[in-house]
Parts: sequence; C-alpha cells; structure tokens
Amino acid sequence: MYQSIIALLLIIGLNGVKMNAQGITLQPKKPTASEIYEDLEKLNFLGTVLYVAAHPDDENTAAIAYFANAIKARTAYLSLTRGDGGQNLIGSELREKLGVIRTQELLAARATDGGEQRFSRANDFGYSKHPNETLKIWNKEEVLSDVVWAIRTLQPDIIINRFDHRTPGTTHGHHTSSAMLSVKAFELANDKSQFSNQLKFTNTWQPKRQFFNTSWWFYGSKEKFESVDKSNMLRLDLGTYYPSLGLSNTEISALSRSQHRCQGFGNTGTRGVNDSYFELVNGAMPSNRDMFEGIDTSWNRVKGGATVKKVVDQIIKDYDFKNPSASIPLLMKAYAEIQNITNTHWKNIKTNEVKNLIVSCAGLYLEGITAINLATYGEQINLTIEAINRSDISIELKGATITTNNQKIAVNSDLKNNKGIKKTAQFNISNDFKTTSAYWLKQPSSLGMYTVNDQQLIGKPETPINNKIRFDLLIDGTPISIEKPIRYKYNDHVKGEVYSPFEIVPPVAVNVASKIFIFSEDTPKQIPVTVTANKANFKGTVFLEHSKDWKVSPEKIELKLKEKNQTADVIFTVTPPNNEDEGYLIPTVTFEGKDYKKEMVQVDYDHIPLQTLFLPSKSKVVRLNIKQKGKSIGYIQGAGDVIPESLEQIGYNVKIIDLKSITAKELQKYDAIVIGIRAYNVVPEIYSKQTLLLDYVKNGGTLITQYNTVPRRKKLDIGAPFELELSRDRVTDENSEVMILKPNHPLINFPNKITAKDFEGWTQERGLYFPNKWSKEYTPLFSMNDEGEDKKLGSLLIATYGKGHYIYTGLSFFRELPAGVPGAYKLFANMLSIGKDNSLKNE
Repeated sequence: MYQSIIALLLIIGLNGVKMNAQGITLQPKKPTASEIYEDLEKLNFLGTVLYVAAHPDDENTAAIAYFANAIKARTAYLSLTRGDGGQNLIGSELREKLGVIRTQELLAARATDGGEQRFSRANDFGYSKHPNETLKIWNKEEVLSDVVWAIRTLQPDIIINRFDHRTPGTTHGHHTSSAMLSVKAFELANDKSQFSNQLKFTNTWQPKRQFFNTSWWFYGSKEKFESVDKSNMLRLDLGTYYPSLGLSNTEISALSRSQHRCQGFGNTGTRGVNDSYFELVNGAMPSNRDMFEGIDTSWNRVKGGATVKKVVDQIIKDYDFKNPSASIPLLMKAYAEIQNITNTHWKNIKTNEVKNLIVSCAGLYLEGITAINLATYGEQINLTIEAINRSDISIELKGATITTNNQKIAVNSDLKNNKGIKKTAQFNISNDFKTTSAYWLKQPSSLGMYTVNDQQLIGKPETPINNKIRFDLLIDGTPISIEKPIRYKYNDHVKGEVYSPFEIVPPVAVNVASKIFIFSEDTPKQIPVTVTANKANFKGTVFLEHSKDWKVSPEKIELKLKEKNQTADVIFTVTPPNNEDEGYLIPTVTFEGKDYKKEMVQVDYDHIPLQTLFLPSKSKVVRLNIKQKGKSIGYIQGAGDVIPESLEQIGYNVKIIDLKSITAKELQKYDAIVIGIRAYNVVPEIYSKQTLLLDYVKNGGTLITQYNTVPRRKKLDIGAPFELELSRDRVTDENSEVMILKPNHPLINFPNKITAKDFEGWTQERGLYFPNKWSKEYTPLFSMNDEGEDKKLGSLLIATYGKGHYIYTGLSFFRELPAGVPGAYKLFANMLSIGKDNSLKNE
C-alpha cells in the first residue's frame, strides 16, 4: 500500500509540478525495503474490518487508513452506491458515467489508504429524505442480500457503520438505510436459511462486533457531545505517525479523501491526536481500546497456521532492509506451508500476499504488454512479455501462458541478476475473451437498482481482469506461478510511461451526437450517425429504429470502412409529427448477421485510468410547440452541465462567456445571461464580475442564476441585487404537486403558457438548495413540497432590478433539459424571454 502513497505524492506534485496520474492503479508496484517490511507484518495478521456507508465520500478515510496500516487488518469499504445521482465538479458526466468516475476515485482512495472497495447493486437515484423512500426505490431485499453477500465473502470480524440506524429522517435516506441494512445483515449473515442461493459460492459468517462510527457532528455540536455518556463507546486515536513514510495517518487520510475530485473534496492533512468514537451496536464491548479483543488475529486462528506463524515470525525477525531478497527462502517455505492450510478463505488471501512479497523481495518485474489498447474478435494481437530478476536468488522462467485461451508462449530461461528477457508472441482474440466494459451497465437498470445476474460479480468494484499472463517460475527450487494482467503501455512525450487497460470491445460502435433532439416546428432535421469500426475491412448496414409517428429516410445505408478505428458519419433525415409528441431513435448497425446498438464512451481524466464503456445508444426526440423571444444567450459555466447544448436545440445561439475578459459592451449583445450550476461554489472569478453583471441587469438585461450548494453552517454570497439567503431546502419527489402562485405573471404566460402539466415527466427531483429567505422585491412563482413537509416557495424567484430582471432558480434544469422534459424547456424559454413583451405587466 505504501508504494501507492509515494506514487500518489509524486502525482499530486513534487516541487509544485503536477504529474500524470494515469495508471495510479495500473502501473506495476515497485516497493521499497521499508514498504516490504510493512507488508510482512500484514502477512502475520488475520483479521478483517468492514466499513459500511452509502456513497463515495461517506467513508471515514482516517479510520480505514488506521485499521489497514496501524492495525494491519484487511479493511474494506462497502459503499452501497457508486454515487451516480450526484453532481460533477470536473465535467459534464452525470448518472452512470459519473458513477464510473466515482468508482475509480474510490479505487484510487483505497490504493492510497490501504483498503479494499466493494459495492452493492443499489443505484444512487439522488437525494432521499427518509429510508422509507430509499428502500421503496431500491429493492430492499436485493440490497440487503448484497450486504449479506459482502459479509459472507469478506468474513469481517468487525463491522463499522458510518451512520446511525436509529435516526431515520434526520439525514439523507441513503445514509440511514445503509446502517439499517448493515445491522440487519449482521443478524442474517450466519443464517443458512437466508439468501441460501449464495451458499453455492460462499459460507455463512458471524462477525464478532458491530459499531457506529459516531462523532460530535451527529449530536449537533462539540459541547453537546462532551456531555454524552460514552460508556458504550470505544475511543481510538487515529492520528498515528508512520516513520517509514514520514506521514501521519490523518495525512494519508487527506490524500485518500482528495481522490474524490469530481466532488471537490480536496483535503489538507493534519497531524497530532485525532480521536474518533465507535459506539457498540452488536456484540460484546471490549474492555480496552482493542476492537479485536477476544479475536485471534494470529495464524493460530486457522488449522495448520501455527507452522506458518513460526516461519513468518522468523522472516520478520531476520529481515534485512539492505537485502530483502535474503528473506526469499523462508518466504518460499511460508508459501508452501500456506498451501497446506484447510481454511480456503485465508489460504487464498495469504497466498496472494506472500506471492507479492516474493516478487517484491526479488525485485522481480513481470509484465505482458500489447501494442494496442482496443481489440475485437478475430484480431491477431502482438504481445510482449518481459521478465527480470534483480536479486541473486535462483529464478527460472519455465514458461508463460495467456490464461484466457490457455495459449502457451515458449520460453525457458534462467533469470540472472539484472539480466532481463523479452519475448514477443501473437495471440488471437477468440470467443474465450469477454468484453471488458463495466459489468453493472451491461443490462438495463431501474431507477433504484442495477441488474447483475452473476452472483459472483455482485459487489466487485469493476469488471474482473480475466485476460492475464501466467508466469510459471522455479524460485529457489520451488515451483510458483505469478499472474499479471495484460496491459497496454505507451510512451507519451510529455507524461512519459503511460499504462491503460487492454480492452476487448465489440467489432463496431454506433452513436448519435446528442441524446435529445428538440423539434420546435415540423421541419425535418438532418441527424448524423457516427459509426466506428473496431476492426479492419468492416462492411455493414446502418439504420435508425424509430417511433411509429416519426419518419426517417433513407431506410438504411450501406457502409464500408477499410481501416481499424476508422469512423464515418452517415446522415438520416428525421421528420417529426405535426403535433407535440415524444419518441426515440436507436442507431443500429447490422454486421455479419448481428445487430449492434451500443456507443463507445471513453471517460478520460488524469487522476483515474482511462475508462472505455459500451452503453446503449438511444436518443429521445421531442416535437415541441415552443416559442421564444431573443436569440443570443451568454452562458457562464459552473460545475459542468449541458444546458448550452440543450438551449441550442430550440434555436438559441449560446456563447460561453470568458469571465476574465468580459466587458460591459460585450454583455450588451446578449438577450439574457445564464449562470451555470454551482458557479459561485467553483468559479472564484465570478465574484469580481458581479457588479458588471448587475449593471447589465440594471440596464435592461436578464440574468438567471441557477442553484448553488450551501456550505454547512455558513452563508453563501451569490451577489444577488436584493437580500436573498440560500438554504438546504429541496424537493426530491419529481412527481410532487406544483402550484402556480402567480398565474397572471408574465413569466408564466409569455411566450409559452405554463401549466401544471409542464411539471409532468420530470426526472430525479424537482430542485435543490432553494432560498428560504428573501426581500420583498422578489416574487415567488411556484409552491411545491415533499410528502409530509411544509410548502417550499423558493424554487424560482424573480425580481425587477432597474430596467431588467434577476432570476434565481433551484429547479433542476441541468437534469431536465438533457432528459428532454418539454415543460422544462418551455419554462426556461420563458425565463430567457422575460421583459420582451410589453403587453404583459407584472402583477
């Protein structure tokens, strides 16, 4: 684990230089002697901690780092969701693509703090105010079974919940649900009658203890927490200092938490005592500060382990920091003894650990590299294997095998100290090779659940790497096999050595540039369909599946592409019906008798490995009778959304405004200016331009500010012309009733008549971070609320300022416009058109 931290420190920036992070988890580990010693100590600890919460970023990274590094326990974080329902501060990806980013950020966090990562099939559908709602949208029994599955497969001695199972309705419904399900799973995991289908692959398990990782935050203040009876709480100092790293546990924790970049959770490390409290939920309270009290975490816990313990104790005692390879003979003995233990759970875990230690101590470098990163069926691929032993230990490479198809690569060589070998071979991508796209996205999902039919895949953070090279070795006279994933590697002239996954992909990908097409009149549109051939000499037929009331011509197009990775656009003319209607387009390619309907999406950020996804390619088409006044819109980007593209769909000319260079003269050319979501959270330059923006309004312009998040216990100044205070108020039920408070207001009537019908078909939520206090100059236009709550009036406020109009709205247009919700388009067009019809006067 420590090698990951040091690599990460280099990535984050040495001497202020930000380096490439591609391959944090892909580059081969090259541990130092001190790091090897830490791993040796971990080999001697047989205990497991499972930390449970709901989302990426919920976990206490200090606790995970502490148990993984100070205690040496196997430590896993079970995040019930992948964070798909949140927002994205670094790009425009939302929903499943955001979930992929957050999955990789969690893996980077675990590579930093030493933990492992697990998930359930629960789909993060957005904010939920109560577990009743959460567990209605999630399939409660399926998510519960996934938590039981995690317990049975990980076999934790200790379970720690991040949230309190006893306080439904006081925090995010997902949060409380995670704790409630964890408590229930603690009870059921050892019951053979519960989820018995899992027992084909695993065994029942009973954890020893369960805790709630509480803090003053759950009590409202530090003062209140000080007076709480803590007799049922365990206090642990998580501020441990690691001399071998020169870092405190809390500094590691900060590095880990800072991996959640799409959420803006960069964190500054701290030093010194860091007390954390763990309230007992299940099991017996330990009499001291040892969570593992009464649990045998030595090799003695498994039959035959005493012999292994004796060997490992000797390795640790005799370890030579100047010559780690001196430990290899005893490590090989430990490896042999581990193969004799009957407990398959610990046998598998410790076999993997001791193999890694042998490789590390020998400075043994093994890899299999391809010359391309994407391959499809029928292709011949060049593979280069490299092996080098950097020790005086006797090592022979007897052979290498591609595990997927059992293809042998002829090699039989002594690996002399620091004299490596390389060999290139070819292999065919046969049907034995499976596509490598994210497994949880391969089947259609529901609002609350991903579909995963393979029990053994459930919970895994990503699609398992099955395409590997097995190196069959003879080390110090003992046979041993080491498997390494096949990777793609190249040299970037700026970044240097870059590793990427080796992906098996379908032979063709097809997509339409936009997921939504709005037809504001019955005029046909030409829609390009992009086809990408993932193999040479492609020949296929392209057509558009479509709704019955829509017309598409031509019916089909024949296409030939000679080169691999070649793309071509084919143009279809789509004619909408005369009346308002919603439909779909599904681009399809027929190739060698099979239809392909998926697009290739690559998610590429420096801080995570390149992600290649194949997702259903489907576009929504909407025939919408919509009117608008004005054409030129200026857009100030915030945290990332696709609203500019959405507005262009209905005929607006949208220009992204550069805040650094805007002038009053430039602003005058816009009919309205829109400020993107969370701009006041993430774009500091906007504050210095606020006077300029308000002068634009005063002189007759329209300024629309979309939602911004409110820091806890703080106010956020959004530079509104009159007093306006944001809150954390939100309406999460997308079907909640909406009342129009001012039916005669111009914004409700011009140029489109807004009715309650325009709030039908909304997705995920009504809106968030509504103002709850404002001055008399503002007019609230809508009332809405979740069940059992008071009405919220702050979803859209409008005020006249000088000759112009200022609008603040927390309505989730950033979700509704990309989803093609007709009423959201009409309402947004009315906001942009306000003040442009003198026949309508404000009430």
